[in-house]
This record gives sequence, C-alpha cells and structure tokens, in this order.
Amino acid sequence: MRVVNLRDFEDVAREKLDPVFYDYFASGAQDEVTVAANEAAYRRLALVPRILRGAGLPSLATKLLGCAASMPVMLAPTAFHRLAWPSEGEAATARAARDAGVIMIAAMLSTITIEEIAAAGGTLWFQLYVQPDRGFTESLVRRAEAAGCRALVVTVDSPALGRNERGDRNDFHDLPPGIFCANLRGDGWSNGHVRQVVLSPEISWSHVEWLREVTRLPILLKGVLHPEDARLAVENGVDGLIVSNHGGRQLDTTPASIDRLPVIAEAVAGRVPLIVDGGVRRGTDVVKALALGATAVAIGRPVLWGLAADGGEGVAGVLALLRREVENALTLCGAASAGDLGRDQVVRQGTAE
Repeated sequence: MRVVNLRDFEDVAREKLDPVFYDYFASGAQDEVTVAANEAAYRRLALVPRILRGAGLPSLATKLLGCAASMPVMLAPTAFHRLAWPSEGEAATARAARDAGVIMIAAMLSTITIEEIAAAGGTLWFQLYVQPDRGFTESLVRRAEAAGCRALVVTVDSPALGRNERGDRNDFHDLPPGIFCANLRGDGWSNGHVRQVVLSPEISWSHVEWLREVTRLPILLKGVLHPEDARLAVENGVDGLIVSNHGGRQLDTTPASIDRLPVIAEAVAGRVPLIVDGGVRRGTDVVKALALGATAVAIGRPVLWGLAADGGEGVAGVLALLRREVENALTLCGAASAGDLGRDQVVRQGTAE
C-alpha cells in the first residue's frame, strides 16, 4: 500500500508483526480508555490561522536543554525494538533519528545496550526507572553519561505496572528467546529478564534529590499530569517535564496528555521546558501542542510502526512525513516558527473560546 500518513504506517506494521507483538505495542491498560482519549483530544481541538503575516517558510529548528534539534519533535522512550525489527532493533531507530537531526530518548528497557545505541552518533537522552537498588541505578546513570547521553529522563508514573489485558489474553509477559533487556545484564542480574525491573511505590522526591546529587546531567520527569506536581518538580530543581500518561499503558482513565498541557504550562510559567507525548499523529497535532505551551512533542508508537514497516527507513519515513506536515501547518497558521504561535490559535471544536 502507498503510505501517505502516520496511520498508514500502522496498517503496514500490523500486517508484518506477529499479532502478539502488535498487541503489545498498540495496547494500553484495561479498557484502553486513555489510549483512545489521547488521539481523540487532538481532534477536539481546532487551529485558528492568522493571515497576511508575510512569515515566509517557517523555521522548525529548536533547542532543548542545550541540544539542537531540526524540529520540535523527538522520539519518546519505547521498549523492545527488536520485537519490531529483530536484526537491529534500537540501532536502526537511532540512525534514523540521527539522520533526521532529532533527539532520541533511549529506553532503559532497550533490546540493545545504551552503548550500542550511542554508536549511531545522534543526540541521545536516557530514560530511567529508578530502582530500589540505588547502586544499580547509579551504575545505569554512569553508563548513560559515559555513552554521551545529554539528559536523564526519569519515568515517575510507574509505582506499579499497569494492567494490560491484551497481554493477559495473549499470555505475553516475557520476551521471546534471544531478546532481552540488554541494559540489565551483568552486575548479578543474570540475563536481562524483563521481570527483574522493579517498579516500586516507595520511589519519592527523595530519589529525585538523590539523582540530582549523583549526576550533572539535566533531569526531566516523565509522567506529570497534576499542576502541583509540576510546581514541586521545579522547586526540587528538575530541569524539564514531560506531560504524559505513559501512552495510556499505566492508569487507565487518566486524561489525555494534551488536555493537561495548559494547566501544567500555567503552573511552571516558562521556568522549565515542557514536552508532551501521547496521541500525536499529525503535524497539526504538533502545532496545537506548541501553541498550548509545549517546547516539543515526543512520539512513541508511530516510531515503532515505522520500524516494523521498514526498519530504519521506516522510522526515517515517519519523521520526514511529520516534518513536512509540521512545516505545512505552521505556514498555514501564519507562523514563522513555533514561537510565533499564540494560545488564541487553538480552540475547542464547536466553541468560540
């Protein structure tokens, strides 16, 4: 089939993937209310263009915590890329991100090591689940630093594992033979078995304070939905926030990420950069997020669909398509860059707000 938008990539991926692996990537927690809400929320928002502004072709270049990027789109951390592209996994994804000039947040639960991902040479951040074993956690941070990662993204919305009913039906609770969590090998962790990752309800602000002492890397918190948590994060010296509901994979019925972005933006008042993920499928979605206060958006599942469809070339295709759509949407909105967008250029469909 001819691929003309990001959803087409999903159709190709569905045909190529083992149905159990497709369900793993596509699914969310329980009734998947939040998975659906993430995309539906963008459709409820309308863009209001400005006219006769003589803006010319827009510039998409941006900078995040000292890292230059070709556009305000980055790769969200997603696990187990070798399920989508067995031969190379995250290495193919990383090369596509490098060539596109975008930041890749490498997942702690990757199927090749952070060192192997870094060998691609692009701009990397490292995503971390803080483990109760602080010694092991620190060893992961040190490896990320040594590999050249430019920031640490701490996932904070996972004190327990969300209930995935598609996984239960498929009895998919472990990786197939030959695929493992490569960053979790060694240090007494026998073979990188996914169930060795500990999601602890005891993780608290004290662990963020400890990480601040352990590393000089910028620290972002991923999974912030409540404005009071955003304010506390800034007070605790956090360098950035990712407004996220984990793609609907943790607590079902949480609100769509884009619906929480305005209140988080109000709470932080420009003191730290904001990234939003969950449900981005169009360039118009990116522009809506930028107008509502995001510095950038992160995409997860579309990257996996591209990878499953055609490896690194598929990921490159996803990024190129999204770039064209963002440029087109900014042009039609009369904006020379993301900074030209106004909050008044996004309204809810069917209202005059």
